[in-house]
Amino acid sequence: MADRLTIARPYARAAFEEARVHARLGPWSEALQRAAAVVRDPRVASLLGNPRVTPAQLAQLLTSVAAAPLGEAGENFVRTLAANRRLGYLPEICALFEELKDAAQGVANVTVTSAAPLAVSQQDKLAAALQKRLKRAVRLHCQIDPALIGGAVLRAGDLVIDGTLRTRLERIAYELTA
Repeated sequence: MADRLTIARPYARAAFEEARVHARLGPWSEALQRAAAVVRDPRVASLLGNPRVTPAQLAQLLTSVAAAPLGEAGENFVRTLAANRRLGYLPEICALFEELKDAAQGVANVTVTSAAPLAVSQQDKLAAALQKRLKRAVRLHCQIDPALIGGAVLRAGDLVIDGTLRTRLERIAYELTA
């Protein structure tokens, strides 16, 4: 996985810089998401490794589906990916582009894994507290894991806040046996 991200990173940065300079982050984001979805399709994925399909044909397919609204810059981006046989990396390029876009717009994606579903009021309070702590707008992604017993784990980039009952019980057990 690290190799795929390493290969995708320069393309994502190039797309981001093009989008940022021309104030077109939204359209580029949509086009990359569409292109990534096309590449994930098993019918198209089988074409990516097919020696009978030329890079120009693949580029034409993706340009017609996703990059056309971006104009010449989008078409050039897709042609470059096709010429370098990197169209299969579009899902990773899209994910990295979204990270760069969120950072530029001051948005933090926070994954909240809780033992039980959070009420909307709890999500609002949590988002407000995280906005103060992270000094950014917060986008919550909620997940449920009953194995946590109670509480929640918050993940925002490298920051992890573990307030689960399971972790507290493990600490108590460690301290009693140490």
